[in-house]
Amino acid sequence: MTSRSDSLPQAVPWQAGTQAQRQDLPAPEDTMYGYSHDKDAYIKRLRRIEGQVRGLQRMVEQDKYCIDILTQIAAATKALQSVALGLLEEHLGHCVVQAISEGGDTANEKITEASDAIARLVRS
Repeated sequence: MTSRSDSLPQAVPWQAGTQAQRQDLPAPEDTMYGYSHDKDAYIKRLRRIEGQVRGLQRMVEQDKYCIDILTQIAAATKALQSVALGLLEEHLGHCVVQAISEGGDTANEKITEASDAIARLVRS
């Protein structure tokens, strides 16, 4: 009988703190990320935010009042932060939990990766 870990894709070598290395590497086709079950909702929310940002551009082009533009920027920023927190929660509940159950270096890397992501969110 093949164990569950034998059927999982091999971990991609990655050094914590170097996100650019991961962006260039394709994910295995059978990889399910924590947000996969809500993917359509995330896409819908991101498209709505995209519309907000385009609206901001129009406001600047039309010389709207500064405070009105800043208010809309705050709303778009809050919407992006909400998406980020949702993705972070999904990542912790799925990807990190899975890595911890596998143990070893993969678990340590996922925990470091999540900690780095939280630090970036807190700084933004």
